Amino acid sequence: MKFMLMMHHGGEGTPIHLWPPKDVQAHIAFMMALNEKLQKSGEFVDAQGLAAPEQAKVVRARKGAPPAITDGPFPESKEFLAGFWILDVESEKRALEIAGQASAAPGIVGAQMSIRIEVRQVKSVPDFEV
Repeated sequence: MKFMLMMHHGGEGTPIHLWPPKDVQAHIAFMMALNEKLQKSGEFVDAQGLAAPEQAKVVRARKGAPPAITDGPFPESKEFLAGFWILDVESEKRALEIAGQASAAPGIVGAQMSIRIEVRQVKSVPDFEV
């Protein structure tokens, strides 16, 4: 079963780009170690951090015109998607266990962050008769 784990930043706490360098390094090392552990277990498919929402673009098709490209999205709250994992695991229970591990990443002075991790199963297109 494939699952997507989405790491959300809720606007709480100091933004990572303002952390002391040693705390950023510890946070990244934690994430890299988690990814390595998942690679060794065969559960890792992909993981990526995302650029800040200020750098995002939204593209929307328009009938009879080139697509509209706008800045954004600009959510009403300070929450945004910070990164994700794609995992191939035996069960939802295992995906939730891994999400719990990711949520415990260290922040400033090593304090557990309790990052909000959304877990959703990746669904495939149903088979159709041709």
